[in-house]
Amino acid sequence: MKRFTTLGVGLFSAALLASPLWAGGETAANPEARVYIVNLEDGAQVSSPVKVVFGLNGMGVAPAGTEKENTGHHHLLIDRAPLGQGEDGADELSYGIPADENHLHFGGGQTETTVELAPGAHTLQLVMGDLGHVPHSTPIVSEVITITVTD
Repeated sequence: MKRFTTLGVGLFSAALLASPLWAGGETAANPEARVYIVNLEDGAQVSSPVKVVFGLNGMGVAPAGTEKENTGHHHLLIDRAPLGQGEDGADELSYGIPADENHLHFGGGQTETTVELAPGAHTLQLVMGDLGHVPHSTPIVSEVITITVTD
């Protein structure tokens, strides 16, 4: 029988606590689906208003309220911690994404937007939501990128 050292168990436990708990709502999604920002890269310098084009592979886009397998709609998170690592932590993965200046909803099935951003650094992340704006059971999220608005 293999024995774990106290140090090994402690390191394993610490790693689990430091990682986000990736459990979303009840709606299944293609686990290979990928959402991403098409036209901006991490470190980009841009002018406002900023056009953001949404990309999605492995799933389809459907308006909020549409119950269809392997579909969802986009949400753009601006200037906040990555999904699952905010104030509400893993809890936010089980509830509807709020609608405010940091959480933009595209429940009509939109695949791009233009946003007014003040000069300075801003973070952007895309999140797919199900028919009720809840992240899927395997959350489909983009990498967080930082852009700088120059004027």
